Amino acid sequence: MKILIASRNAHKIQEIREIFDLPGVEWVSTAAFPDLHDVEEDGETFEANAIKKATELARATGLWALADDSGLEVEALGNAPGVYSARYAGEPCNHANNNAKLLRELAGNKNRAARFRCVAALSDPVGRAETVSGSCPGRIVGELRGAKGFGYDPLFVPDGFEKTFAEMGNEQKNRLSHRGRALALAKEKWGALIASDAAGFPR
Repeated sequence: MKILIASRNAHKIQEIREIFDLPGVEWVSTAAFPDLHDVEEDGETFEANAIKKATELARATGLWALADDSGLEVEALGNAPGVYSARYAGEPCNHANNNAKLLRELAGNKNRAARFRCVAALSDPVGRAETVSGSCPGRIVGELRGAKGFGYDPLFVPDGFEKTFAEMGNEQKNRLSHRGRALALAKEKWGALIASDAAGFPR
């Protein structure tokens, strides 16, 4: 069985392959379909964007498709930047500008609670989709710390830890991450279904 991953990110694709590790399943990226159009992520929620990507790509390719959308939600900012996490400081995406804006918005605010959140969607070729979600709660620190990771990692400390994601190794971060948790739930919910050639996916 072949399943399309709605990404060209080699790291993400490898992570999905390792987490699912299902015999008889071939995971392919959108890079294998050069004529595919980019799906516009214009939804107001992570769920909407993940479902849109999965269903549009499944219909376009005739394959089952797995997609996800994720971002940072900061309590004191009404869960912003949320779906706008990648372009918080404007287009095009600039991680340094995004982090600088986040620090400005939180200046003087004692409430630093935040969470990374990820929603994964699986769609059959007809466009029927289901979702799972994972989150990692934590807090935003007052200055950039660490040189690993990307995005908001230098500002985010997960609950129960003192290091930011950017100060952690990939293995530790992936165990805690919102995407890792969402994908683990995806395997738990859909693994047997995928391994059995998707016969019986709920309508």
